[in-house]
Amino acid sequence: MTGRTPRLSRLRRAVPEGRGGRPAESRSGRIAEARGARPRRRGTQPKVVALGGGMGLSASLAALRRITGDLTAVVTVADDGGSSGRLRDELGVLPPGDLRKALAALCGDDDWGQTWSRVIQHRFQSRGDLHDHAVGNLLIVALWEQLGDHVQALDLVGKLLGAHGRVLPMSAVPLELQALVRGHDPARPDDIDTVRGQATVALTPGEVQSVHLVPNDPPAVPEAVAAVRDADWVVLGPGSWFSSVIPHLLVPELLDALTQTKARRVLSLNLAPQPGETEGFSPQRHLEVLGRHAPKLALDVVLADEAAVPDRDAMTDAAKRFGAAVELAPVARTDGTPRHDPELLAAAYDRIFRMHGRIGPWR
Repeated sequence: MTGRTPRLSRLRRAVPEGRGGRPAESRSGRIAEARGARPRRRGTQPKVVALGGGMGLSASLAALRRITGDLTAVVTVADDGGSSGRLRDELGVLPPGDLRKALAALCGDDDWGQTWSRVIQHRFQSRGDLHDHAVGNLLIVALWEQLGDHVQALDLVGKLLGAHGRVLPMSAVPLELQALVRGHDPARPDDIDTVRGQATVALTPGEVQSVHLVPNDPPAVPEAVAAVRDADWVVLGPGSWFSSVIPHLLVPELLDALTQTKARRVLSLNLAPQPGETEGFSPQRHLEVLGRHAPKLALDVVLADEAAVPDRDAMTDAAKRFGAAVELAPVARTDGTPRHDPELLAAAYDRIFRMHGRIGPWR
């Protein structure tokens, strides 16, 4: 696609409505129109910082690396399950899993990038101690032990992979996520219990009321704080809401940077509620719980898939409490799974960056 990328507003132009008040126009036609984000020339690109963890952050990074070469990922370090949890328990290190996924998402589309992406994501299958360990987790931890520096080691892995951006942990110490959950025990549906551990919180059958970190005043990685303060755009989400997105707002130095930065802030919503953690949540309820955890946080844009927002008026009202505009665009894959399409998400980010004000030297 050549020429100027179409504005998001064009995706919401008046058309005959179908079932549920949604446009009857072919979604595939709008998807074809939305593709077309192009990398900016060197020196004209925004500084973007993306915060999150897991597959949600990976989806955002896979999109953002298509439109800027000045990209930093700030990643949660509260994972306590699987290979990461085992390494954390045995060696006392930061959980490397979400950091590894972010690095894999930043790998290029050439043979080198895709080969290394597969290698660091590869998991051993055996009957011994190596079973289910990811190669990238072992590589990252080995470099931490060799260099004694989290940031330097991750930068070195990124250089090896040819990563299109930088990956930083949000804190320099392993964190424990704790949640107050109503009905965690189905036999006591009205009781509120404290649930400990990210893996347990993510799968709780109850209703998460709030989350906090242990320690409750964790130190932020200075490079992560500096990146947020120096950014043109900060992207929060998508991802597991209570275990990957909100934890960034619970690190005091990082929250201060997010509230004080001159960067514009965009919140990228999930495509569907997550079983267990946000079961039954509407899009606007995601915003409500975010606001309860960080009442001073302001946003500029809330991005959501147009098909995932049945009540646009309620969504607009919820966003206004943050001072944010709502932008709707087709960003989901067309295979029926609740996963973001990297090209569509890139096109949406690209248009938002162009439409909602240009700050910094990339103007």
